[in-house]
Amino acid sequence: MVNQKYHALLRVAETGSFTQAAYDLGYSQSGISGMISSLEKEMGMPLLVRERGEAHLSAEGEDLLPWISNVCNGERQLASRIAELRRLECGVVRVAAPTSVSTHWFPGMVKAFERKCPGVELNLMCIDDEAELERAIWHGDADCGFLVTPAKRALKAIPLHDDPILVLLPPDHALAHADRVPAQTLAEEPFIQPRSRSLQEAEALLRNSGVKPRVRFAVDSDYSVMNMVSEGLGFSILPGLLLEDASLPLTVLPPQLEMRRRISVAMRSADTASAATRAFVQTAHTWVRQRYEDRQER
Repeated sequence: MVNQKYHALLRVAETGSFTQAAYDLGYSQSGISGMISSLEKEMGMPLLVRERGEAHLSAEGEDLLPWISNVCNGERQLASRIAELRRLECGVVRVAAPTSVSTHWFPGMVKAFERKCPGVELNLMCIDDEAELERAIWHGDADCGFLVTPAKRALKAIPLHDDPILVLLPPDHALAHADRVPAQTLAEEPFIQPRSRSLQEAEALLRNSGVKPRVRFAVDSDYSVMNMVSEGLGFSILPGLLLEDASLPLTVLPPQLEMRRRISVAMRSADTASAATRAFVQTAHTWVRQRYEDRQER
């Protein structure tokens, strides 16, 4: 049902490459090129500018891109709605999530959802880049996703959890039994800087605390950050969700200036989302609420 020429144009526009678009969509490069040429002939205008092995949208292509994207999304939604009207008890929900949610939340949500909708398949897309995750939901590559809100795009977001931003100290640190970590400690001790998605929250906390950190190491892996702190090489700052069930010996405390990030589950539109997607979103909301209510009661 979906116009493959439109899909080809969207993918070339996103990647800037006929070769990459062909690989992503499962066609030959000549096949993608032929589809684009055919589409340009049908529309009577150039849609792409080809130069030095790369491609980018022409002025006409830039103007038409939102319309073409809406057509592709509309056909996906139409197919989902037809399936609903036929009362099919099957389908697929594509879920985009960062590593922290994929690790600590998603497995429990799958179990809860399978009890509710055993015929629906869940496909997980692990995306740690926040902009890419939003793009996947907005363009219909994912049916829903977990992200930190507020989002930059006009997505339908349902808040799930206010996740605390916490300070990691070595297990034998002098503040191991303190209630909070003072800003002076953040300014004086060596900082193990995360270069993952967590960097944004760490920088915000330090900035709001009026602290310029003494960066000792900048590390890509959050797990490596925890390991280095555990070995006494410095302190770091990570979201609470990443630290749940951490097996390494660490002192984890709130900072003097408390800060949280809001994790939400989002769809492009609740009105056009499939029944299976809406059911998963509701399951996710209920599961997270129950999880943290149970923890408070312990």
